Amino acid sequence: MSTSPVDKANTPEEFTNLKTTEPAKNTGGFKALKSAMMHASKYMKPSEAIKISTKINQKGGFDCPGCAWPDPDDDRSSLGEYCENGMKAMSEERQKKTIGYEFFANHSVEALANLSDFEIGKSGRLSEPMFLAEGATHYQPISWKAAFEKVGNHLNALSNPDEAVFYTSGRTTNEAAFLYQLFVREFGTANLPDCSNMCHEVSGSALSETLGIGKGSVTLDDLYKAELVMVIGQNPGTNHPRMLTALEKCKKNGGKIIAINPLPEAGLIKFTNPQSPIKLLTGGTKLADVFVPITINGDVAFVKALLLKLLEKETLECNVFDKDFINEHTHGYDAFISDLKQFDFDDCLALSGVSRSTFNDVFDLVLNKKKIIICWAMGLTQHENAVDNIRELVNLLLVKGSIGKEGAGTCPVRGHSNVQGDRTVGIWEAAPQAFLDKIENKYGFKPTTKHGYSVIDAIKAMNEKKVKVFFGLGGNFISAVPDTNYSAQGLANCNLTVHVSTKLNRSHLVTGKEALILPCLGRAEKDYQKTGIQTQSVENSMGIVSSTKGILEPCSETLLSEVAVVCNIAHATLKERSKINWLQYKDDYNLVRDDIQEVVDGFQDYNKRLKQPSGFYLPNGARKRKFKTATGKANFSLNKLPKWKLKDSELIMMTIRSHDQFNTTIYGLDDRYRGVFNERRIIFMNREDMKNRNLEEHQVVNLTSEFNGKIRKANNFKVVGYDIPKNCCATYFPEANVLVPIDSYAHTAKTPASKSIIITVAANK
Repeated sequence: MSTSPVDKANTPEEFTNLKTTEPAKNTGGFKALKSAMMHASKYMKPSEAIKISTKINQKGGFDCPGCAWPDPDDDRSSLGEYCENGMKAMSEERQKKTIGYEFFANHSVEALANLSDFEIGKSGRLSEPMFLAEGATHYQPISWKAAFEKVGNHLNALSNPDEAVFYTSGRTTNEAAFLYQLFVREFGTANLPDCSNMCHEVSGSALSETLGIGKGSVTLDDLYKAELVMVIGQNPGTNHPRMLTALEKCKKNGGKIIAINPLPEAGLIKFTNPQSPIKLLTGGTKLADVFVPITINGDVAFVKALLLKLLEKETLECNVFDKDFINEHTHGYDAFISDLKQFDFDDCLALSGVSRSTFNDVFDLVLNKKKIIICWAMGLTQHENAVDNIRELVNLLLVKGSIGKEGAGTCPVRGHSNVQGDRTVGIWEAAPQAFLDKIENKYGFKPTTKHGYSVIDAIKAMNEKKVKVFFGLGGNFISAVPDTNYSAQGLANCNLTVHVSTKLNRSHLVTGKEALILPCLGRAEKDYQKTGIQTQSVENSMGIVSSTKGILEPCSETLLSEVAVVCNIAHATLKERSKINWLQYKDDYNLVRDDIQEVVDGFQDYNKRLKQPSGFYLPNGARKRKFKTATGKANFSLNKLPKWKLKDSELIMMTIRSHDQFNTTIYGLDDRYRGVFNERRIIFMNREDMKNRNLEEHQVVNLTSEFNGKIRKANNFKVVGYDIPKNCCATYFPEANVLVPIDSYAHTAKTPASKSIIITVAANK
């Protein structure tokens, strides 16, 4: 049985009958339809599944709580504007089964910790507040009033507000997120780590520095009109399946697609649109014109190789670079060219691991296209040099003039449905002074100007016993963060851990001395308040703010909305010393939006514009070649090549998701597109690397990482031979998060380097 926080934080080292087949060469189609229907019928009531399928991501409906891919501005599919994994997300959130007092009375924390993450998640929807007393083995019911008072008492007992950390998940709506950060700032701290710290923080840092806005510059319409789309370090077939429809339209319009990734992902090979009867019958659309099997963290080297050859061509012909754009809209070009010339093409290409013939195919496309979009995700952002990765992509777009015009620009593809919106409305441990000044002018208190803890900083502070209260608004913190054992000990050091959640997850089992689980409404559920059913809002990856309104009755009468939870905790904590009437907001969310429009740029006439069926676009200077940088122009940057080197016995490992997974939520045990079934404790390896280590298919191995003298281990993984570059390997998270060092993270942004972990693999004897 599990006894320590470390034991509770790690998934059981058990196998579940691994089966493997050849990886898929096509995605979507009848299999995607079958999978979506299977999950819906198994976990949801049939009537609710049908209603959800007609209202999810539709105008006047509710926003999918999964990924942040945008919905079309114009007509949306009458067959349903959702994907296979979107329906899995809804099947997870709107489960038929609910759990409360009886469930927790029959299951101790230790017993629950010995379940797999899949089993924990499928336990059912949380239906009432639960409390774990110090030394107790079981959660017990607690009233909402008592829960709010307990949080308030713990917070008010702190010697300093910085002894509390307030984490946020990307599923939180704009209204809840704004109130949450407002409460935290009035309480007196800026300790607002959030999930963006672990994924696209580097994108925000790099894009803000180079283009003046930490968001992408393209719209969905731009993707349809692009001449060339480069998809780098991203697996849209699993993580953003609706993106494939946009890529299909790009191909139909004559666009070309380059896929750059260590693994050949089926979603970028071929796509059969499951909502198109013709495509279902004819077999779909080939997407990637070129697949580039790049070595892990070879991206800067590869892009430098492209830039060097483009420069060589420009020197000879003077018509490759967009000189008019460069002269009028950019800064630092001469320094960039001077620095670029210090690199050797052959060295860069060798470091990237890409063959000369494949490079030439890519180069020919980049050379001859003027409307280029580059899309990327965590394959680029989770490295120590991740900021350099993004800045080098921007350099490529700048020399081609592919910023701020139709069919061209940057496209960081965000993960959770409102992670970008949360940052926009103030969830930020390092908020700009202009935002803090507006808070002070509006509410009459002076927010701290000291930067708060990011995720990495918060984990370290908890381990140093500088933090006594951890509060999580959504998410599964322990399964999302790096260095699982170290992080678990940090949480255990707290006096109180609190999680606002829809369903049970592993973070509820790795607790402080006391713990609270506060159940909240799901995105699809009606939010009843004094002024009627409330509408909320979210922002997608492309900066569109749209409404979301629940359509189903709450699964329990005891649930509260995230807005109501935040307002009640703020009221219970701050009491008479607050300058804000907190309880008014939970009665009418229009009041929250009235405040947001005064404090956050771009939200003028918020309530009025939110009624537009497709929502509204936030301002984006990069789209109009208005670059709000220190120079007033788009900035070229100077970026180094990564310096890591492998010993003969070592591999470089990246953590990835399976197809039955979104972030830390495990929908099932299959990775259908990669040909892996009924197992998650696996490691994808190059077959030559397996041979060199005398390893066979499905052999059990142990994994070890060493960083700065500290050894971390993950035992009992089965080897799966795969088409992955030599010296590279891949494992699923959160199972392999234990190997990710807390001190290995991106410069500038502190995003954990979960995609470049040096490990050794040894047979389990």
